[in-house]
Amino acid sequence: MESRNNTRTSEFLLLGLSDDPDQQLLIFALFLFMYLATVLGNLLIILAIISDNHLHTPMYFFLSHLSFVDVCFTSTTVPKMLVNIHTQSQVITYVGCIIQMYIFLVFAELDNFLLAVMAYDRYVAICYPLHYAAIMNSRLCVLLFLVSWIMSVLHALLQSLIVLQLSFCTVVKIPHFFCELNQLAQLTCSDNFLSDLVIHLAPVLLAAASLSGILYSYSKILSTICEISSAQGKCKAFSTCASHLSIVSLFYSTGLGVYLSSTVTQNSHSTARASVMYSVVTPMMNPFIYSLRNKDVKRALERLFRGKV
Repeated sequence: MESRNNTRTSEFLLLGLSDDPDQQLLIFALFLFMYLATVLGNLLIILAIISDNHLHTPMYFFLSHLSFVDVCFTSTTVPKMLVNIHTQSQVITYVGCIIQMYIFLVFAELDNFLLAVMAYDRYVAICYPLHYAAIMNSRLCVLLFLVSWIMSVLHALLQSLIVLQLSFCTVVKIPHFFCELNQLAQLTCSDNFLSDLVIHLAPVLLAAASLSGILYSYSKILSTICEISSAQGKCKAFSTCASHLSIVSLFYSTGLGVYLSSTVTQNSHSTARASVMYSVVTPMMNPFIYSLRNKDVKRALERLFRGKV
């Protein structure tokens, strides 16, 4: 065993995306731009949905909350990274690291669950259009949202409690730009098979459950669309799912890439760079995907801007 801090280490070092000092200014500018674009884009989506009565439907209820979650998701990691680059410091306190990890896990799982709930909403809308209003009533929407929150909070709490029981070596250098769960698990001096199993298996099971629900919903949607006789009807039905499908593909493909990267390459900046895709790029792309591919959102944004002029 290496030397360990039995009283618990007081701080960690976040090594960021690169060791090259010449790249820090470029990284700072790039991430500042992506963060501002994410916040502004998602806030505009939220304002457009709130201000337009035509968008007060279950689909846009979940979209507004997805936008809110994406803002919080990115705000958990990027501001601390920008501060570290600006101050030329890599330090994050032990408490700050645990809090950051907890909040990140909450919003990561909320993204995961909300995408599954939105797929169910599209399934009901296309497969049972006459019963859509009755099935997707306000009570069910709120219930699905609350269950997503509860599951996310409980999962993050479980993982955080496990990490709190781990012992770390005296100097903990995290090759990442935030306190990521798998990275912390790899740096522990503890040797606990059950803890490692929960840390690595629980997120996979939750993601697999949500993805299975999404795939099932879209298999039913696809079979229903194939039964529609007119080409115009098929195109209209598919267009209501196109934006959500784009986000699902981006979120899960990048998340899978991070998972595979972390298992193949340990203690490397490559995992951190892969994490940028799902933790920063995906939340930034969501409002663009919905505003560019969704006529209702585009009209709401146009009315919003005209109202401000």
